Amino acid sequence: MTDTILPAADDLVATFQIEGWPVRGRIVRLGDAVHEILTRHAYPEAVANLLGEACALAALVGSSLKFDGRLIVQAQGDGPVAYVVVDYDTAGALRGYCRYDADRVAELTTGFIRPGAKSLLGQGVFIMTVDQGPDMDRYQGVTAIEGETLALCAEQYFAQSEQTPTRIRLAVGQADSGEGPTWRAGGLLIQNIAGDETRGDTADAWVRAQALFETTGEDELIDPTLPAETLLWRLFNEDGVRLFEPKALKAFCRCSAERIAGVLESFSLEERLDMVEDDGMVRVTCEYCARVYEMDPPTAG
Repeated sequence: MTDTILPAADDLVATFQIEGWPVRGRIVRLGDAVHEILTRHAYPEAVANLLGEACALAALVGSSLKFDGRLIVQAQGDGPVAYVVVDYDTAGALRGYCRYDADRVAELTTGFIRPGAKSLLGQGVFIMTVDQGPDMDRYQGVTAIEGETLALCAEQYFAQSEQTPTRIRLAVGQADSGEGPTWRAGGLLIQNIAGDETRGDTADAWVRAQALFETTGEDELIDPTLPAETLLWRLFNEDGVRLFEPKALKAFCRCSAERIAGVLESFSLEERLDMVEDDGMVRVTCEYCARVYEMDPPTAG
C-alpha cells in the first residue's frame, strides 16, 4: 500500500522509495504550469511536445539539487528545432522556450504523428547545466542527442557523466478535464543505488524495478484523474512504495524591466538607436514568456 505524506495534485514533483529496494525515484505531474509555458507561443504540436518533455525532465532532475540554484536543460542541433531550453530553479519555478523553423517543422511533420527529439533537433548535443549562484562555478555535462525522446538523451547523460544507471519515462499530451483540452506533462525517473557491504549486490533488484517501470503507459503519466500515488501503487504495490512530501511547481519568468534595461545598456548608443521603432519607443520581447517591454529611447552613451 502506498504511504503518502501529503495528497498528490497537479504541478508537483516528489521523491518516492520502493520499500526495501535499492532503487530511488521521482515522479512529476504538470498541469496548469506546463499549459502556460506551451501556450505562450504558437508552437506546432510536435514542438510543444518537445518543450513539454523538457519541462518534465528539468523538474525530475532539478528537484534532486541539495542547494539553492538552477538546473538548465538544453538540446540544440541542426534540425528544424534549433534549440529547446528549460530553466528550473529550486523554488520550483519553470520557464522554457523553443526556437524553430516553422517551414521545416511543417515539412517534417507531414505524414508523421509525432516526430521525436532526434528528428526535430537533428545532429546536436544535449546539455544539463547546474548553476549554484554567482559565487560558484557552473557545472555542465554534454552528450550527443540519441534517440527519439529527451528521456533517452538524459539516460545516456547519466550513464556517461555520472555512471548512475537511470531510467526515465516522459509523456506530454492534451486532456480535457471538463473545461476544454489543456496541455499536460508527466514523468517518472528511477535510479539504481550501487551495492555495498550492507546492501549486497543490487543488480537483480534493478532488473526487476526496470521491468515494472516498463509497464508505465504515457496515458497514465498525464491522466488528470490518476493521482501520483495511485500510479505508483499500480507499479510497485507488491512491495509497497512511499511517496514523500511533494514540491509545488509553477510557471514563472525572471524577466523584468530592470533586467531588460540592464541588457540594453550593454549595447552601444548607436546600436540602441537602431532599435528605436517608428513611434520612438524601444520594444523588447522576452523569449520565454513573450512579454513585451516598452522602453524609453536611449539618450546617452
